[in-house]
Amino acid sequence: MSFKYILCLCLCGFFKLNAQSVVKSPDGKLKVSLSVSNGLPLYSITYNEKTFLENSPLGLKTSVGDFSTELVLNTDVNQNKIDETYELPNIKQHNVHYEANEAVFSLTKENKPAIDIIFRVSNNNVAFKYKIYPQKDILSCIVKEEVSGFILPEGTTTFLCPQSKPMTGYARSAPSYETSYALDDIMGKNGIGEGYTFPCLFKVKNNGWVLISETGVDGNYCGSRLIGHDNGLYTIGFPMTGENNGNGTTAPGISLTGETPWRTITVGETLAPIVETTIPFDLVKPKYKASKEYKYTKGSWSWIIKMDGNTTFPVQKQYIDFSAAMGYETILIDALWDTQIGKDKIAELAEYGAGKGVGLYLWYNSNGYWNDAPQSPRGMMDNSIIRRKEMAWMKSIGVKGIKVDFFGGDKQVTMKLYEDILTDANDFGLMVIFHGCTLPRGWERMYPNYAASEAVLASENLHFGQASCDNEATNASIHTFIRNTVGSMDFGGSALNEFYNSDNIPKKGSKRMTSDVFALATAVLFQSGVQHFALAPNNLTDAPVWAIDFMKEVPTTWDEVLFLEGYPGKYVVFARRKGTNWYIAGINAQKETLKIKLKLSMMTSGTTVKHYFDDENLSGKLKIVKLKNNNELEIKIPSNGGVLLVN
Repeated sequence: MSFKYILCLCLCGFFKLNAQSVVKSPDGKLKVSLSVSNGLPLYSITYNEKTFLENSPLGLKTSVGDFSTELVLNTDVNQNKIDETYELPNIKQHNVHYEANEAVFSLTKENKPAIDIIFRVSNNNVAFKYKIYPQKDILSCIVKEEVSGFILPEGTTTFLCPQSKPMTGYARSAPSYETSYALDDIMGKNGIGEGYTFPCLFKVKNNGWVLISETGVDGNYCGSRLIGHDNGLYTIGFPMTGENNGNGTTAPGISLTGETPWRTITVGETLAPIVETTIPFDLVKPKYKASKEYKYTKGSWSWIIKMDGNTTFPVQKQYIDFSAAMGYETILIDALWDTQIGKDKIAELAEYGAGKGVGLYLWYNSNGYWNDAPQSPRGMMDNSIIRRKEMAWMKSIGVKGIKVDFFGGDKQVTMKLYEDILTDANDFGLMVIFHGCTLPRGWERMYPNYAASEAVLASENLHFGQASCDNEATNASIHTFIRNTVGSMDFGGSALNEFYNSDNIPKKGSKRMTSDVFALATAVLFQSGVQHFALAPNNLTDAPVWAIDFMKEVPTTWDEVLFLEGYPGKYVVFARRKGTNWYIAGINAQKETLKIKLKLSMMTSGTTVKHYFDDENLSGKLKIVKLKNNNELEIKIPSNGGVLLVN
């Protein structure tokens, strides 16, 4: 695909419309230039006068018209300043102040209204979406193709997760956003032939970083992916035909007047804007009111250590006791509870847990006609009548939430299922976790009872294979910069067992290669409002007291995040704040010991800090240190180790 570049005409003020229009961020550093050249709409992005996206295509091809060519840009531009504040307890920043400049560019074709392209530009973030108008008496359409593209400058390297082929993997349940990333790779590839899952991270030569994703996807559209081409071009791709066993359309249908979801582009000279962005939530609004005040909790689950055979009444009762001992408020009872425990005994567990202040999350299969995953309960979450009856039963015994698994697709029909499950669950006061699923796209704000999604190579892979344990540190330092930047990530980790088996003994199952301090650090680094950790009752006696004490106190909701140091796949150091307390967490995936001087300007000099650290043998220790007048503190993190600083 080739696109002509045009000469920028006179620019001045906030906008100047002629052959080209410009939208700037409130701080003036980020600039989007939009133009129409030979009927083709194009846009480019600069930050501090450095190019981050070259002239890239815009437009839609629909059943009511091709709105990607032969377009004319209207001379009138509707301009707005966005200034909003909101609170959201279950994302990386509790109180958000969103400021942006918005421009609505109207395009015509053959002297008739075609589409609007709506741009919002905030500091370090660009977002755009399309608005389609009725054509004569036609009030609905199919979006056949979105022409939107992103042309990265030559020399850009990529940090991308390939989209898996449909109906592959376990029980033909892919895609589920669970493939491995390729780091610092060259452009010009297309994954394994099917593009890449959002979010997508790029390093633009020496200029900085770009994160591309989407938000605001609900039952009125499909989820999308990024398709790689030559010459630095990536375009929006709709779901694959084979997803969900071939059921459902790949092209979304919308009523007119209608809008597409937002495409988001976060730009930074460092990784800080990528880590700290709230753009997935800034652009969306709640879709319904919460039926109750939902609590974001931490809990335990037996499955990650003990697997299917221990989803039994005695083991789950033991885990209720364990959660109570840890001060946790929930346990997650995973697959096969319906056959290995039964509803009557689940009700008994719910009553027993309530007496100890511990509620239940119950696992369900999403199936359905779309894959072969055999685990039960099956055939409930896909049927609204059965689903609501099941949810009414859960409400009657005091269940807190559900975990729904094995979706395997991004088609519009599947997005509607996600939304329907969330909506029904809210009616019955249930929170929802999704696994084997798609990326959340602003859902923390859109759906008040949404808890988290997996959509990552999560902790189960640490149990299933030693290779995942060997690469745990590398993967953890990837997820913090990519997957977890745009939405809650239900990883289910922070194991303190040395071995992933019921008895924590050698020669049975995979061996954890990371340290205990590493495990604690990921409890801070991985953001999710609801967390079920991979701890086990035996950890009360076989894990270090300081580790258990920390896991008792660690928050699952945060007020602020700050990026301090790091590089995807190598190492990461973040700071998260809860109230007046700061938690600085770091991990190291490199072979060499990492030595860093941290400037802890968020704390006052003389502050007393708990310092959790590893020696060269990955033996964890805790000491108390006092910050010097310059607030600098040197830390060392050995390979596969971690660090924590808590005031």
